[in-house]
Formats: sequence, C-alpha cells, structure tokens
Amino acid sequence: MAEVTDKTIEVLEEEAKAAEKEAKLEKEVKPEKKKKAATKGKKKKKTAIVVSARRKEAIARVRVKEGKGIVRINSLRLDALPNVYLKNIISEPLRLAEEYVGKLSISVNTNGGGVVGQAQAARTAIARGIVEFTGDETLKKRFLDHDRFLLVDDVRFVEPKKFKGPKARARFQKSYR
Repeated sequence: MAEVTDKTIEVLEEEAKAAEKEAKLEKEVKPEKKKKAATKGKKKKKTAIVVSARRKEAIARVRVKEGKGIVRINSLRLDALPNVYLKNIISEPLRLAEEYVGKLSISVNTNGGGVVGQAQAARTAIARGIVEFTGDETLKKRFLDHDRFLLVDDVRFVEPKKFKGPKARARFQKSYR
C-alpha cells in the first residue's frame, strides 16, 4: 500500500466537499415529483394471490388470478382428473362461488400425503384463494355456513408412533413363557 500523505488527505477532503455541493445543487434544481392522480375509493387491481392449505401430511398451494375460468391441479385440468370422487371434493368451492369462477384462473400445486389429503387441502386452498382475491364477505359467510373446513385447516393429524409398540398407542404383546 502506498503511504497516505497530508496532501492526499487534503485533496480527498476537497473532492468530497465538491461532491456534496454538487448534490445539494442537483436537489435544488430537480423539480418535485408529480403526485399520482387521486384514486378516491378505487382499489388497485390484484394481479395474483398465492394461498396455501394443509390437510394431514398434504400441502396445497393455490395461485388465483384473473383469467378464463381454467382450474389446474398439478398442471392437469380439473376435467381431466380420472377419479370422480376427488374431482367432486376439489370442485366443491367452485360450485359455491360460480359467479366468480368464470373470471378466474386457478392453479393448484399439491405434494405430500395421499390423494384424498391432497384433494382436501386443494379444496381449502381454492376456497381461501377465491375469498381473498374477491374480498367478498357474503361469499366467505356462504363458505363458512356450508362447511367450516373450506376456509379453516383441519388440525387433526396422525399421532406419531412411540417406542415399545407397533403403533401410536398399541403395545407389543407380553409373553410369560
């Protein structure tokens, strides 16, 4: 490293003062930013909302945005699901919110657990996403009146297995001989 002399320190201080003066002049010369037009009572449009829900070991993440009414589960259209029972579980919130579903595109990603747990998690996440995207309190009340678990996660989980037994509560059989 080169040695710093008194002259180099003075030169650096003068350069810093000159830069400060230039910055002050630029602030004075710059016109103030124009304020955005007042949007009285109008809300900014939401582009997309991401919501998640859980059921047993399954997790579902839903992305709701404006669209053509297409619903995809793991990049597969809802109509293409082979299991009718699972299709009915997932489409339950869509039937209750028919007036909004035609204007929305819903994309669901599920993982973990089994197929029924994933379907129930997707059902809850879809309902939450529609309510949050639309902001409609009557729709929220309709969901809650129909089934509370459309908007609230079901907290029941499988109890973990303990030692000294084959399952959570059962114990190994004792032999006396």
